[in-house]
Amino acid sequence: MLYALTLGAGLGLASANWATRGRYPFGGVVLNAWTAWPKIGARGADPYVRAIHARTGEIPLALGEGLLLTALTDDAGQRLDPSCRYRIAGATPPARAWTLTVERSRHPKPDEAQPTPSQAGQVPPPRTGFTSTEVLRDRDGRFAVTMSPAVQPGNWLPMPEGEGSIRLVLRLYDTPVAASTGVLEREGVPSITREECP
Repeated sequence: MLYALTLGAGLGLASANWATRGRYPFGGVVLNAWTAWPKIGARGADPYVRAIHARTGEIPLALGEGLLLTALTDDAGQRLDPSCRYRIAGATPPARAWTLTVERSRHPKPDEAQPTPSQAGQVPPPRTGFTSTEVLRDRDGRFAVTMSPAVQPGNWLPMPEGEGSIRLVLRLYDTPVAASTGVLEREGVPSITREECP
């Protein structure tokens, strides 16, 4: 009996840890490389989402505030590599404002853990993202951002230092598509194209 209780408790804790470490498990709407998460800030969000927010301390966008989209891969399905150069181009769904940031995955694997810039003596990157008010655009209102570890002309988004998993995060604020992601089209989200790898 004691063995069964210990085993059950261990498996329960391990599964709860696994379920709340990574990405949101349910409710995503896939749009090319992007996944939209329309219900993570809703009152009826599932228990796993609430547990992830409690563990990470992340405050989600409420249903009427905006929409979160994340990307772990490029349009070809390859995992985003911090040593490569990418082009993020096109347009965003209609929104009053948006932000595009690159960040480490919330919970890297133990062998991917990196020291902080102060510990490693590294200089923090000049920026970690762009907003809709500062990105350079062409005449049609479209934009192109180059994400690369090396300095690039135009809209340059530096890669995080070191190795490990990264993700792109696009937050749309005051957008009409937040309540109905079914109206989103695959052509309406920015493309993510790998251009060069060492």
